[in-house]
Amino acid sequence: MTHTRRYLLGLGIVLVLVGAGTYKFVLRPESAQLPVSAGTGPHPKLPPPNATLMPTVNIARPTGWKDGEKPHASAGLSVQAFAKGLNHPRWLYALPNGDVLVAETNSPGTDKTSVKNRIARAIQGLVGADVPSPNRILLLRDGNGDGIAEEQSVFLEHLHSPFGMALVGDTLYVANADAIWRFPYQTGQKSITAPGEKVVDLPSGYNHHWTKNILASPDGQSLYVTIGSNSNAAENGLQAEEGRARIDKLDLTSGKLTPFATGLRNPNGLAWEPQSGALWTVVNERDEIGSDLVPDYLTSVKEGAFYGWPFSYYGGHVDTRVTPQNPALVSTAIAPDYALGSHTASLGLLFAQDSTLPAAWRNGAFIAQHGSWNRRPKSGYKVIFVPFLNGRPSGVPVDALTGFLTPGEGHAHGRPVGLALDQTGALLVADDVGNVIWRVSDAQGKDALSGR
Repeated sequence: MTHTRRYLLGLGIVLVLVGAGTYKFVLRPESAQLPVSAGTGPHPKLPPPNATLMPTVNIARPTGWKDGEKPHASAGLSVQAFAKGLNHPRWLYALPNGDVLVAETNSPGTDKTSVKNRIARAIQGLVGADVPSPNRILLLRDGNGDGIAEEQSVFLEHLHSPFGMALVGDTLYVANADAIWRFPYQTGQKSITAPGEKVVDLPSGYNHHWTKNILASPDGQSLYVTIGSNSNAAENGLQAEEGRARIDKLDLTSGKLTPFATGLRNPNGLAWEPQSGALWTVVNERDEIGSDLVPDYLTSVKEGAFYGWPFSYYGGHVDTRVTPQNPALVSTAIAPDYALGSHTASLGLLFAQDSTLPAAWRNGAFIAQHGSWNRRPKSGYKVIFVPFLNGRPSGVPVDALTGFLTPGEGHAHGRPVGLALDQTGALLVADDVGNVIWRVSDAQGKDALSGR
C-alpha cells in the first residue's frame, strides 16, 4: 500500500477498486443545498457553515480532447484551437505586435509537508494538476491572422514557476513564484537570451498559493502584484501569512513594494475597468466549510481596504476556525462587489471592450473558472461573462464557453485559466489540462485582421 493510500485510509477516506489498478474516492455525501446561481451576484446567499469531519472532495478526472472535440461556444460565438500540444499552459499575455506569450508553468512543489497536503497533491495528480513545472514562456505567432498560431518558439526558459507578465516600454516583467524579474525586449523578437535582472523578492517559503500575477499601471510607473495566502484559512499560523493574501504595488523607479489592499485570500486576474479606470480582481475564497461556501468573487480593489481573510468573509461573516480572532480588524472588512459562485476557482479576468466579439459580449468582463474540487455537484469549468453598466456589474453572469466537463460531470476534457485578446480582437483561453489555447470569435466572421 502506498503512503498516500495509507494517509487517506487513516483519515477515513475510502479507496474503492473500480478497475485494474484504478481507485476512486468514496467520501461522506455532503452536497450543496443551493444552486450555484444562489452564490452569484452582488448579494449572494451565505448559509451557515457546514464543516464536516472530512472535506468534500469531488474531482473531475482529465480525459483531454480527442480529434474534432472542442468546447461549446454560446450563441453568436465560434471556437477553434489557436494552438495545440502545449505543456500545461496557464497564463497569457498579448504583446502589442500581436504575438502571444504563454506561461507554461505549475507549482514549484514547495508546499508545506503535511498529511493534508499529501492528500491535496494526490488529488491534484488525479485532476492533472500535479505535473512538473515546464518553467518557461512560449511565443505564439499568427502571422496571417487566420486564427491559428503557425509559429511557436521558446521565448524565455529556466524560470521558476512563472505566471504574470507585463511589458512596460522596452522591458518585459515576469513574476516568478518567488520574485519579479525584468528582461530587455525588442518588438518582434521570438526569444530572449539576455540575462534577466531581479527586481524584487516576493513572499515564497513553502508557497501554498504560488501564482503571482502582475499588471502595469496606465502610466507605466508601477506594477500591481497578486500574492495568495499560504493556507486555506490560516491553519499554519498567522506568521506564515506575513506579506500574503493581498495585492501589492511595486514602484518601478525605487523598487519599493508596498501593500495596496489586504485580506484577499488568493487574487489572480487583474484588469483595469475601462469606464471608471478602477482596478478589479478575481479572488478564490476559502474551502472546507461546505459546498455552498464560500463564493469566489469579482471586486474593485480599493487602496488600503481590508477584504476579510482569514478572519471573515463577505464583510463580517466570521470564520471561527481562525485563531486568534481579530474582531477589530473584522469590523473594517468590506464585502466584495460581485460573487462568482462557490468553489468555482475563478482565475482569468479580461474586460472585453477592445474585442471584436458581438456587441452583447463587449460591455463587461470575461472570467475563466478553473473548476471546483470541494463542491458536490461540481461548479466552474467554464468561461463566463459578467455584463457591466456604468463601470459596475449589472445582471446575471452568462456562459460564454462550456463543455469542459464530460456529460454527467464525471471527467474534464480541460480546465480554463488565463485570458487574452489576439491581434484580431478574438478571445484566447488557456486550457492547462487540455494543453490547448482556444480562440473564441464572432460566429459571423467579423473579426478578420483586415477589419481591425
